[in-house]
Amino acid sequence: MAGNAQNAKSRPHKAKKRSRRPDFLALGGIDVFFLLLVIAILTIGLVMLFSASYTYAFYNKKGDSTYFFKRQLVFAVVGVVCMLLVSKLRYDYLKILAVPALFVSWGLLVIVLILPASFGEFHRWINLGFFTFQPSEIAKLAVILFCAYEMDKNHKKIVGKSINHSKFSNTVKELSGGHIVVYDSFLQLLFYALVITVTAGLVYLENHLSGTILILAIGVIMMYLGEIKKHWFVLIAVIAAVAIVIFVLNPQLLEKYAGARITAWLDKSYDPKGARWQTNNSLYAIGSGGLFGTGLGNSKQKHLYVSEPQNDFIFAIVCEELGFIRAVGIILLYVLLVWRGVVIGLRAKDRFGAMLAMGIVFQVGLQTALNIAVVTDTLPNTGISLPFFSYGGTSLMMLLVEMGIVLSVSRYSRIEK
Repeated sequence: MAGNAQNAKSRPHKAKKRSRRPDFLALGGIDVFFLLLVIAILTIGLVMLFSASYTYAFYNKKGDSTYFFKRQLVFAVVGVVCMLLVSKLRYDYLKILAVPALFVSWGLLVIVLILPASFGEFHRWINLGFFTFQPSEIAKLAVILFCAYEMDKNHKKIVGKSINHSKFSNTVKELSGGHIVVYDSFLQLLFYALVITVTAGLVYLENHLSGTILILAIGVIMMYLGEIKKHWFVLIAVIAAVAIVIFVLNPQLLEKYAGARITAWLDKSYDPKGARWQTNNSLYAIGSGGLFGTGLGNSKQKHLYVSEPQNDFIFAIVCEELGFIRAVGIILLYVLLVWRGVVIGLRAKDRFGAMLAMGIVFQVGLQTALNIAVVTDTLPNTGISLPFFSYGGTSLMMLLVEMGIVLSVSRYSRIEK
């Protein structure tokens, strides 16, 4: 007995393995309501993509009517998996990627300008052989992430009135005899305005007017969320209004393709078989849909009248087949998605998470509003996609990754799960 006890004492105790959750994994439950809204919009989008695209696919893809649908379905499945994986990661770890993501997006925007044009004269896509992607889609998220990180880090400088004591401000004061005072808040405004303008400028060089407008709008929203002084937004509004008036009255100042589209928007009889073709047939589709639509699959305008109906003008086919009432219902789903994302952001645990969530859902809302405005001829045809509906693997993947980021923020938000 004593010997056994002594042997037991002499044997080392085996250390118990403790299962420890990795630090980068998020805790808490996700906002199911937001997730269901994403899945609902995505599902309706896939159904409408197939309905809108099968005729065009049959004539242009060697008789394969399901060409666009099959590819989009693959991106949707992979995207949903990515969304759920991203939702499991702590969003505050994205701070590490904020600055690199911006420079990578700039690099890709420069590379796409150097590469040969993929479609006509447009330098928007990088072809990797098995798929193509648009750097501008990456740039949207990069701007949101960068602004959320930097504006959170420099919040006191943005809202405060402390005098900047950098070499730059001292030089300015010396050159001016000491009569000009440079504040941190003003320097912050200049810095973010420069970042946003450079990104938008690179996108504009791709002949991508809608992407340029969207990035500028995202930048203004992020500056507002970052609490840049409100009086600067009056100046921004005045500059934007003057620019719009100048370009509308003098469309020849813009790139040729953009100027022609503004002219076609102002003059409804301009080039009906060219610049006005797609818009006119879009309006025919919306009008023929009436209140209740012609029925799913029964659109006439998708039969090679609305060119590439699976892309920017898919909402016209939605209106024609589902009717005005159901189209309004789809718009309400987008409104609910944006509203729920704002609620998640307002109740986030920190400023970075709040700006990230609200910036992402405002991007979706802005893009949706711009697309519908173009389809209904409220704005010039600028070629902007409808989130979750329009065909495009890069766009869909990036959107679902962004939704995963919002879900990650929701795990730490003070909302009922």
